[in-house]
Amino acid sequence: MKILLLGANGQLGQTFLCQGGLARRGELVAASRDGRLAVGEARAVVGDLSDLTGLQALLGAEQPDLVINAAAYTSVDKAESDEDMATRVNGEAPGVIGQWAAQQGALVIHYSTDYVFPGDASDPYPTDAPTGPQGAYGRSKFAGEEALRHSGAPHLILRTAWVYSAVGHNFLRTMLRLGANRDELSVVADQHGTPTTTTLIVEGTLAAIDRYTATDADPTALTGTFHLTASGETTWHGFAEAIFAGATAVGLMEKSPTVHPIASSEFPTPARRPAYSVLDNREFTTTFGYPLADWRDGLHATLSQLSTKKRGCHVDSPHP
Repeated sequence: MKILLLGANGQLGQTFLCQGGLARRGELVAASRDGRLAVGEARAVVGDLSDLTGLQALLGAEQPDLVINAAAYTSVDKAESDEDMATRVNGEAPGVIGQWAAQQGALVIHYSTDYVFPGDASDPYPTDAPTGPQGAYGRSKFAGEEALRHSGAPHLILRTAWVYSAVGHNFLRTMLRLGANRDELSVVADQHGTPTTTTLIVEGTLAAIDRYTATDADPTALTGTFHLTASGETTWHGFAEAIFAGATAVGLMEKSPTVHPIASSEFPTPARRPAYSVLDNREFTTTFGYPLADWRDGLHATLSQLSTKKRGCHVDSPHP
């Protein structure tokens, strides 16, 4: 099996390369915008999702059996003033991938987001809940879902949320940086979601691939849209407090700053954030036989990784 990984230098792509599971399942080709890889030793190629013609050429040249689209336009606030580019990368590119894959019979794995929902629920969103993105980023990601569905390609759309890792730009690393220099912080406490590590996403994806490629598998029952997040829920304020408590416990920080809860209205942003974006992930576990651990387990593993300075190609897992 030949595998093409798009977005190899993002935090999810780096985790795929460090974990090594894709290379053990087939011939791996890793694509980044400049054709260079931040980590790993896979064969690297240029793959820029904003260049749709170049994307078509890459697919035609590599002829993958499996395309994993870990690339995305992820700047939620910038998307409000740059929706055309967000839509090209998040919306149109998945359609290009899907159209090629439909002709070749290749499987496409694509990652989407909690932002496709309106954020006004009080219980976890099932996969078939009515969508209603409230901003440009969410609209662009939903457009990508629809383009891939309508392409006719066999596909897995994996929605996730509040993604972080030991590398890249994310809430965990921002909190650790700010907490090291401040005695007090204010963090939004009225937005609810589930912090999810890239490690859990990668391991869940590998479990899905293994089930899909098993000799007794029914592919029609193993494609479609699933929610791939950690279990449980918290707020950004609760996540921040857990980060600092965990960081002091493993020696990353000498003491925790005081974290004050504030309302979203006290921290205005160009893009509206969902007030409630917890995703119901039970269908993923049932279908692929992969238990999705509580978000605190992933946090502990990531902080332990940082405390022992196991950077680069080492990804701790909350699972044995």
